[in-house]
Amino acid sequence: QLQLVESGGGLVQPGGSLRLSCAASGGLFSIYAMGWYRQAPGKQRELVAGITSGGNTNYGSSVKGRFSISRDNANNMVYLQMNSLKPEDTAVYYCNAKSGSRLDYWGQGTQVTVPS
Repeated sequence: QLQLVESGGGLVQPGGSLRLSCAASGGLFSIYAMGWYRQAPGKQRELVAGITSGGNTNYGSSVKGRFSISRDNANNMVYLQMNSLKPEDTAVYYCNAKSGSRLDYWGQGTQVTVPS
């Protein structure tokens, strides 16, 4: 079973940057499509960015051009570089790993706060 641990969240001023990291263990990391999701209070969880096992990326419309997802298969890591942060980016950010229809794992989340 794959375990995912996020880190790198925190408080950042508007316009600032953060890099989130997700460390995976317990499985063959390279086969998984990885994603970052976020959930703000009172809102549904939404996709922020995804990266396939082959390295193809996709982004939510609200973060396109500001956020960048990457993966390091040698070290079982996935990253989310977040630039030009806005108050509406405030949320708990979750790392996700999927493979096929049955393998679907989540991390515990890391809080990102951008004050208004």
